[in-house]
Amino acid sequence: MSELETRELEYFVAVAEELHFGRAAVRLSIAQPALSKAVRRIESRLGVLLLVRSSRHVSLTPAGEALLHHGRHAINAVGAAAEAARRAGAPEEHLRLVIKPGGDADLLSAILAGYAERPGAGRVDILFGGATDRADHLRDGRADVALLYRPFDDLTGLESRTLVVEDRVAVLPRGHRLAGRDQVRLADLAGEALPRWKGVRWTGVPGEPTGPEIEDGPQMVQLILLGRMIAVLPRSLAGPGHPDLVRVPVADAPPSRLVIAWSRPDERPLVADFVAAAVAASGRAAA
Repeated sequence: MSELETRELEYFVAVAEELHFGRAAVRLSIAQPALSKAVRRIESRLGVLLLVRSSRHVSLTPAGEALLHHGRHAINAVGAAAEAARRAGAPEEHLRLVIKPGGDADLLSAILAGYAERPGAGRVDILFGGATDRADHLRDGRADVALLYRPFDDLTGLESRTLVVEDRVAVLPRGHRLAGRDQVRLADLAGEALPRWKGVRWTGVPGEPTGPEIEDGPQMVQLILLGRMIAVLPRSLAGPGHPDLVRVPVADAPPSRLVIAWSRPDERPLVADFVAAAVAASGRAAA
């Protein structure tokens, strides 16, 4: 018998992500005392302390960090197995593509057109994910293929092919001290508040991000307009945008890559054909 049930992992992951029992309980739609007892049972069963609790603060121990990392993958694997079973019993196979709104570098129409010309092409359902959750759509079976950005998206356990390599730009309010520059360097951005994307730790700019935590593009735009922070983004995600924002190339920022990604075990011709259509479309666009 397994030491932990899927539901128990879901309870712990919710607390570990929220770092707040009240918010996690609301997210799970259960009572907070029941959630606290469930987490204590997990700790007792494993024989390790997972969380450091105080009246005002919850933090993860090293054991908690490990369980969060592996627990997420375990939950995704269970979801993917269930979705694969449903998909195998479906009378008509179709493909689900998850993208960030505007996150296709203007390739989506060409990809869909190229795929439609392939023998055996199926219906393509387009799903819109958030700023940081699209890779999880692949891992838990909600989507078959995704357009993701490296190095921002975590591609652990996924296969991918690069479609576009592009530079990055600083997104600044028009009155910012660097807004009139033709280009800037990373050193010029030292001390600037950068967004802390929920679920993402890497920004590509030296130092820890010190700006507000955000979940989506509209939040980012509003906070930049208010002068609370700036952002460094792949060029295709940065514009044209709001007229009061300025986009300045960051000369020495490492490039970003738009990739077509899919789950590593998925070898269906349906997926392979879509990946091939995406690569072909990106080649035509670059020619």
